[in-house]
Amino acid sequence: MNWIILIIAGLFEVGFATCLGKAKETSGTTATLWMVGFFISLSISMFLLYKATQTLPIGTAYAVWTGVGAVGTVLVGILYFKEPAEFWRVFFLFTLIASIIGLKFVSN
Repeated sequence: MNWIILIIAGLFEVGFATCLGKAKETSGTTATLWMVGFFISLSISMFLLYKATQTLPIGTAYAVWTGVGAVGTVLVGILYFKEPAEFWRVFFLFTLIASIIGLKFVSN
């Protein structure tokens, strides 16, 4: 169950990174609302990370949390913000995914 909580925490990390990207593109009230979304996503992400570390090793949990967030943020960047999807970028994205899966298999 804590692995699921950890993955959800990573998805909220994607949420706060996305909100930051949108806040940068806007101004006024819209930017403020994106920043509110950023702080809400950040708070939920940190709380869920804290809950997951109650039973998972902190090093593994943090690595998986940042990895899920990094993979998700890159995918959002490619799909939503029209960032480049160059070969090496996608290649290293898949190596990061493989590393996250590997950590799951070698953790207690």
